[in-house]
Amino acid sequence: MNGVLIIDKPAGLTSHDVVNRVRRILDQRSVGHLGTLDPMATGVLPIVVGNFTRLAQFYVSSEKTYEGTVRFGFCTDTYDAEGEPTSEVKEVSLDADELESAVGKFRGTIEQEPPPFSAKKIKGVPAYKLARKQKEVHLKPVEVTIKELEVLGVDVDRMRFRARVTSGTYMRSVAHDLGRALGCGAHLESLRRTAVAEFTITEAHTLENLAVIAGKSKVESSSVERTPRLLRASTPNTSDQAITVEERESGAQALQPLLELFVHPRTLLPQMPSVTADESAAARIRAGRTVNLPELSRARQVKVFAGQSDLIAIATRVAGTLFHAKIVLSAGA
Repeated sequence: MNGVLIIDKPAGLTSHDVVNRVRRILDQRSVGHLGTLDPMATGVLPIVVGNFTRLAQFYVSSEKTYEGTVRFGFCTDTYDAEGEPTSEVKEVSLDADELESAVGKFRGTIEQEPPPFSAKKIKGVPAYKLARKQKEVHLKPVEVTIKELEVLGVDVDRMRFRARVTSGTYMRSVAHDLGRALGCGAHLESLRRTAVAEFTITEAHTLENLAVIAGKSKVESSSVERTPRLLRASTPNTSDQAITVEERESGAQALQPLLELFVHPRTLLPQMPSVTADESAAARIRAGRTVNLPELSRARQVKVFAGQSDLIAIATRVAGTLFHAKIVLSAGA
């Protein structure tokens, strides 16, 4: 099973927790994600399954979009609502004009210091491990770009916002630094990611929905792996009895509702043009040989399909109209 599945991550789970649950639900070992979300945050978490985990390299610098709430009046050690207060609580009544003036200074390319409770490493040790031991953490500022930062509403001591940012931007740091700029302290109260690269919240599915469609009544919390009913129908039979044509067709039909949850491969990496290879060209690409694609002579990289939905490779132009597979995603029959 290869594909990309968008999960609406619930609050309280780490991104790795979600990956582990999807592994159990789909009975697939090769599962990853395309961008960490903090445990408190919810929303878009793209999950890659099977050979499509190889696509992760193309999403390292993906743009993200968020909506959330900043609470003003005090700071926390984690820069969000899950941390311990590190300043006295102040009564705050936000002035819309003053707030907009402060927010404006965060738009564009800025130098941002990551939160002490983050995965950034100091001499090989994740910063959050040092912070948990109450050791002083100093992280070097990183250049990030906040392409959009819109104030959606103000209610006494809270600001609702929408942001579109480059990879590596911490909205917790934006909240913390906004509070510092206004002199009252602040932290991120809630955060929901609504988009990562081309993936949006409208495509997202809950873990519960995935589990039901995969033939499980609930998302299992144990580490015991069991083969889902829908996947058993397509699992190779290792017994002496051969699988009949009828059984194979039945298995394919049982899998169809599950496969429909996956993002259509044609919509992946929209910045790359697509080409449908004939049988001969597809065989060459799968074998790691160069192939001539004259209609795409100006493209640096292309998505190569066999048929309408079988994404078999990402190919890179090596010279003129010759392309070579950078990664092979489908070995064929």
